[in-house]
Amino acid sequence: MNQYDVAVIGSGPGGYVAAIRCAQLGMKTAIVEKYSTLGGTCLNVGCIPSKALLDSSHHYEDAVKHFEEHGIEIPGEIRVNLEKMIGRKQAVVDQTTKGIQFLMDKNKIDVYQGMGSFQDATHIAIAGEKEEVVIEAKNTIIATGSKPATLPFITIDKERIITSTEALKLKEIPKHMVIIGGGVIGLELGQVYRRLGAEVSVIEYMDRIIPGMDAALSKELMKVLKKQKVKFYLSHKVKSVERKGDEVVIKADDKKGKEISFSGDYCLVSVGRRPYTDGLNAEAAGVKMDERGRVEVNDHLQTSAANIYAIGDVVRGAMLAHKAEEEGTMVAEILAGQKPHIDYNLIPGVVYTWPEVAAVGKTEEELKEAGVAYKSGQFPMRALGRSRASMDVDGFIKILADKETDEVLGVHMIGARCADLIAEAVTAMEFRASAEDIARMSHAHPTYAEAVKEAALAATEDRALHV
Repeated sequence: MNQYDVAVIGSGPGGYVAAIRCAQLGMKTAIVEKYSTLGGTCLNVGCIPSKALLDSSHHYEDAVKHFEEHGIEIPGEIRVNLEKMIGRKQAVVDQTTKGIQFLMDKNKIDVYQGMGSFQDATHIAIAGEKEEVVIEAKNTIIATGSKPATLPFITIDKERIITSTEALKLKEIPKHMVIIGGGVIGLELGQVYRRLGAEVSVIEYMDRIIPGMDAALSKELMKVLKKQKVKFYLSHKVKSVERKGDEVVIKADDKKGKEISFSGDYCLVSVGRRPYTDGLNAEAAGVKMDERGRVEVNDHLQTSAANIYAIGDVVRGAMLAHKAEEEGTMVAEILAGQKPHIDYNLIPGVVYTWPEVAAVGKTEEELKEAGVAYKSGQFPMRALGRSRASMDVDGFIKILADKETDEVLGVHMIGARCADLIAEAVTAMEFRASAEDIARMSHAHPTYAEAVKEAALAATEDRALHV
């Protein structure tokens, strides 16, 4: 029986990063993955493939709508080859997952392919295609991630009633895609297919889209997506989804209780994700779950079994790949006797629509609810020379700072390249910067990042320069 200092169950961003960090710190490490490729949801059916399709569809939209304005003339009709687009997405996925395998080899981490389940707190049975093996691990990190959630009355048939996994490999462009859920995943995939020519309708239970983010971002993103002809039905409670041949009929009650019927050739169910612990047999190891199916952990991500830890989507907190990575690193360093720390308030959230949406820290709603006195500075992207040069004029950057100390409490942005710009805000907030600190830093001209400086100036005695 092979013995290890650490076994990691699950090879997503949390799991494989935890394994690498453990190996770097001198621990003999194994990683267990039930699927044939490493990388988990993020690399195989999540972050990476969705970004590949977002980029491809963005190129198509630019060619159809904007090239002529840039002085680029293309003779003949511009057409979508969906099969080729999906093929390119898969090539990106394959290249990325092979990269994880390379990193496992480089760090001398043993990879076991098969379903891992606890026999007890130190023994893990791995059921592969041909045989079952058992390994012994002094410590184990559970990194089994999440799966798409659904509603109890919906049957996902993976053909017409689909989740994000199937939406990444459709064989045709939908005529009308009805999306249940106005969160990150639904909006990203909805924009992909809207660009390619599908009619897209979004049904959301809450009174706004991306409900976890600052309300100003929700409002601006919806305004932009409406201009792109995406239809929204907010405060609608879906009550039935039925397939009739190649048609899917969705019935929902609006906020007045009136029944509304929708029909499309595809229905994307995008109502969040659920922790995935199926087959883990956690109870055999003495690992407790909470009422939502998540693994219970303390502040050190330690479970009720002292030698077993859990990270990522399977524990409390935001279901984000980069949050899982930070937790994987933290657990590895705890096991090595170090004292790492994560500030969960400073883990950014991003929506990869175009314009991109990104945020870190507290929203205005949260500050109001907590009774914190704050000031706000906002700057529109359309006032930037860089935005006008690239024709990306939608959006704004908003900085919230403490009214007395000027410390930055939250940064909320929507616009071109905001997924990258948010890193500046995270860095500033990690160092407890004030709005004036950011305002006095030199930002290269012309860049989108100048909007961060201008928003900071606006928060500092309302002295933005270019509005």
